[in-house]
Amino acid sequence: RSLANRITEEAMDLASGRLTTAEGEWLIRYQGRRDEAQDFAELPIVGTVDGGQLRLGDIAHIVDGFAESDREVLYNGAPALSLEVYQIGDQTPMGISEAVHAQLERLRAGLPEGVSLSVSRDTSEIYRDRLDLLLKNAWLGLALVLVLMTLFMEARLAFWVTLGIPTAFLGAMLFLPWLGVSINMMSMFAFIIALGIVVDDAIIVGENIHSYREQGHSLRDAAVRGAREMAVPISFAILTNIVAFLPLLFLPGFLGMIFAVVPVVVITIFLVSWLEALFILPAHLAHRSGKHKPTPWLRPLGRLRHTLQEGLDRFTHHRFEPFLQRALDQRLLTVSLAIALLMVSLAWAMSGRMGFSLMPRAESDQVQATVTLPVGSPIAEDRRIRDQLLDAATALSAEADGPRFAASRAQVDGDSLNVRLTIERDSLTEWPPSRIARVWREEVGDVIGAQSVRFESDFGGPGAGAALTLSLAHPDGRALEAAATRLADELAEFEGLTDIDSGLADGKPQLELRLSAEGLALGLTGADLAAQLRGPLQGVTAIEQFIGRHEISIEVRLPPEERDSLGHLHQLPIRTADGLIVPLSRVAEIHLGRAATTLERLDGRRQISVTADAENDARINQVVTTLQANVLPGLQAAWPGLELTLGGRQQDTADNLSALTQASWVMLIAMYALLAIPFRSYLQPLLILASIPFGIVGAMIGHAVMGYGLSVISLMGMLALSGVVLNDALVLIDYANRRRREGFAAREAIVAAATRRMRPILMTTLTTFLGLAPMIFETSRQARFMIPMAISLGFGILFATVILLVLVPCLYLMLEGVRERWAKPSHTPTREPAP
Repeated sequence: RSLANRITEEAMDLASGRLTTAEGEWLIRYQGRRDEAQDFAELPIVGTVDGGQLRLGDIAHIVDGFAESDREVLYNGAPALSLEVYQIGDQTPMGISEAVHAQLERLRAGLPEGVSLSVSRDTSEIYRDRLDLLLKNAWLGLALVLVLMTLFMEARLAFWVTLGIPTAFLGAMLFLPWLGVSINMMSMFAFIIALGIVVDDAIIVGENIHSYREQGHSLRDAAVRGAREMAVPISFAILTNIVAFLPLLFLPGFLGMIFAVVPVVVITIFLVSWLEALFILPAHLAHRSGKHKPTPWLRPLGRLRHTLQEGLDRFTHHRFEPFLQRALDQRLLTVSLAIALLMVSLAWAMSGRMGFSLMPRAESDQVQATVTLPVGSPIAEDRRIRDQLLDAATALSAEADGPRFAASRAQVDGDSLNVRLTIERDSLTEWPPSRIARVWREEVGDVIGAQSVRFESDFGGPGAGAALTLSLAHPDGRALEAAATRLADELAEFEGLTDIDSGLADGKPQLELRLSAEGLALGLTGADLAAQLRGPLQGVTAIEQFIGRHEISIEVRLPPEERDSLGHLHQLPIRTADGLIVPLSRVAEIHLGRAATTLERLDGRRQISVTADAENDARINQVVTTLQANVLPGLQAAWPGLELTLGGRQQDTADNLSALTQASWVMLIAMYALLAIPFRSYLQPLLILASIPFGIVGAMIGHAVMGYGLSVISLMGMLALSGVVLNDALVLIDYANRRRREGFAAREAIVAAATRRMRPILMTTLTTFLGLAPMIFETSRQARFMIPMAISLGFGILFATVILLVLVPCLYLMLEGVRERWAKPSHTPTREPAP
């Protein structure tokens, strides 16, 4: 401390006032600042009257270097420094990447021999791959929709209907900047979701106009009648679609931040498509002369369309209508079978066999191992384990059919280390990251001295972290540690769980000092002892100053070789109150102990988190069920007052499920209110809402067929699906109600509605599915976290349509039967609006 104070006093520039003379004013300043090591070596510490001086360089080793650190980084086996470049402002990922690569080329020219610059990871490549993927799927989906339109409609009508898609998209893009939405991966995904849905309204209006043309009406008259007739059902169908996507705006956490852009984009597209379907499309279809020569190259397509139309008509009247009549005859049995199917599907999902997670596992092109060592472990131990991990990766890559790694990065940071391997693209097909993580773990074997070891193939973003996190809380710390150890042992008995961590960490070893009797007799206090040890061991900062743009600290401490053993500690000189210098061992007793580690508390109670990983999320759900049924009661019996809660991914999943559940109830109430307006009934909206669960059944079947487990992303798709399912049911019931007002009996009206609306319902279903099909069947790893939402929408609408055309007529007829029992019997059909 005295030496540090001396340096502080001598090595600074100090203002000393000013002197005013006849010649002018002079500033007086003591110039003692030193910047170089040699300058500090010349700094006088003690002087004599005869001019002799003891300089700092005479009594100290002066090193111009860097602060001591227990952090090391190896890149491809060589010592390295890493620099990360982040986006700020309006730069694009690809623009930043190009600028950085250009700058690196300039810097490489001036590097000394043996020093290299390389890019270890460029996330703009992921952005570029995902953007290309989304654009490819969007164009492919649009092409499939156009082909389908030409198979069901005349070419001119199909063209104008399909043109509604880019019209709605371009119109929405005009408003998105005002809403704070940019063109990014999630907004592009929202466009793909809307691709098949947005054309539904144009199909219904266009098909209705086409039916009036077939009845002999003029182009203008058919356009006006067709659009006016569909205006109310289309308007409320779009409103229900908007309501279906609104819950996605209220998801909590990071997941909500990511997906909030989806409903904003989709709702904007819906609003523009509303105007396009009711005003722009009819105007296009009305303004053309009825006399025109057919285009020769479209004749084969026309013949194919007529053939398909005749086949669909035959199927509708000779297959579907008789089947529907039989279903209506046995409507109670039909509804019972549908409900039974719904119950079986829900039971299957709730059993945990499908698995459920926050996010589907989206593997990158990297795999990593993270090791935690006991607090205070020497850096040599970190290096040994790091080399063990790297050697195992090298051995794995050396095999003839083994994976190839583009780069390796190993970082030691105190009591933890991380080794990350970047996989070459050519190896990803045969060696996905999950497989490499599993085989790498086996190749490494036991890691002696490690407190926890974790291998990961999916990390970063929502859903990252341990697959299973169990949080234990108890007022007694020892009981809590015993329970955590017992729980970790129980988890080890489950097959399929890996990287189990009890959450217990020993504190750093510490030497506890107490003044001895001699130390007390010499007048020392505990504060004196601690202060005298802190300087030599931890160091004392004498000066902090800037040299150029760098802040430099001048620190005084013992050299490393004089503070690296207990023997050196015992011999450290201590100054007594009388000025005597004695070794530490004479004035203090030294005992071995252990410092407290990090304590986690919840509501004032200590908490420990026990974690584990598993390759299959379905396995995690089964483990949780078994733990709650068999293990938790035993733990609570052994340690009364013990609380066990799910944390990590499970907690995030529960939070999002809770938010989606609350939003779903609000959504259903809003939909009911919207449907009650056009139908002027309190019961018919319930009939339409009853079709929603069967779309969910289709979504579950789709996940099973495609090999995906359920996730929160799947539920988002199911919520969005509810609005799409209601579209067809709404149009169907609206048509039946109009026939009832024309004097038809209930059965005749609903059969006519099902047969008459079968073609547009089938078209809207197929366009929705085909618009999403490229994304559903995409095999790229980049699309994996988006596919479940597409599966829910695509397969859900397919299955819901089949149920819709049979179940809704049965429910409609049952509802009419109930209404007729309440009303007075009448032998003549009523022309009043149906409830």
